[in-house]
Amino acid sequence: MSDRTDGENMSEMEEAVALLAAEQKELEELLRRQPPEAWLTLTPAAGWDVRDQVSHLADTEEIAYDTTTGGPRQLNREALSFTSPEAFTESGCDKGRKMQTAEVLEWWVSGAARTRDALEGKDPKERVPWGLGMAARTLVTARMMETWAHGLDIRAALGEKPNLTPRLRDIAWLIFRALPYGFNYAKREMPAGTLRLELDFDGERWVLGPEDADNVITGDAEEFCRLGVQRLKLADTTTLKVNGRLAEEALQVARAFL
Repeated sequence: MSDRTDGENMSEMEEAVALLAAEQKELEELLRRQPPEAWLTLTPAAGWDVRDQVSHLADTEEIAYDTTTGGPRQLNREALSFTSPEAFTESGCDKGRKMQTAEVLEWWVSGAARTRDALEGKDPKERVPWGLGMAARTLVTARMMETWAHGLDIRAALGEKPNLTPRLRDIAWLIFRALPYGFNYAKREMPAGTLRLELDFDGERWVLGPEDADNVITGDAEEFCRLGVQRLKLADTTTLKVNGRLAEEALQVARAFL
């Protein structure tokens, strides 16, 4: 599978998977530079060290692959086999805690490659039974979001700067598209109206949503993405501004994952 990112002669899925591969490769390179003891450094996620973070990524790649290909560990079936979502999530960490750090890394790297290969061959609009269901193209971005979010935790633990690239635009798009889910998760009715995002990144302005929207969220793309992946509390944001009730409540419920 190619990791090209220039878009030349690439299909929509090839381009999306190349972005995912680039995000995962940068995290992999960071992890390969770490001594074994660094993997036991606690991260901002309570009770999780670096090894736990990578174990979670590895386990969810197995589930993503099986969900994409019809294998035995499909997400909706697997999640129901545990007593709670927390127990489901913790089970992946438990597997990694029985492994050496090098084994955990290869578990994730090989699993991520399998998932990318499986997704690259899909029609971008094909529905995949991930949660309530999503297009295969969206699942690619969901895997990138997951990698970036847990990468934030890992980088913070290791004293590294967050990974900020134009790929954040796809993550912001995913958070934007997931707002109905965020309202449903919070058990809140979504206010009427239309919404537009105007996010700033490295001198650029990213606009998502209709030009004539009657609600607008503006601010820094990194802040919006951190908020949407639950790595920043709304009270701690400094750049995000809203115009309209829908925009205001959207920031309160923004959530990019199940």
